[in-house]
Amino acid sequence: MFFEGTAWAQAAAGAAAGSEQVIYTTVVPLALLFGIFYFLLIRPQTKKAQEHSKMLKELKRNDEVVTTGGLIGRIVEIGDAVVTLELAPNVRVRVERPQVASLSTHGKGAAKKE
Repeated sequence: MFFEGTAWAQAAAGAAAGSEQVIYTTVVPLALLFGIFYFLLIRPQTKKAQEHSKMLKELKRNDEVVTTGGLIGRIVEIGDAVVTLELAPNVRVRVERPQVASLSTHGKGAAKKE
């Protein structure tokens, strides 16, 4: 009861120094966490998406591709939104262009260099 005034004075002095401590204990770790997420998750995903869209733009007839469903086929017809793949002789499948996952390396490694 006699020390209430002293306690309030100490609390006010501590609040001024405490605001600087709050910046170091909350803002800096959050900024570091965001930086880690950016360089480990966000940046690689955007690079991969850019490479995939570039690959989709450069598709041409007779390219061998793999779809997201795992089908391997050769491009017979190519349009703006749909790609027609030939999986086997006289077996054609139409897939949407974004569903082409990558160019296929299937069968290319089997050929021997002489």
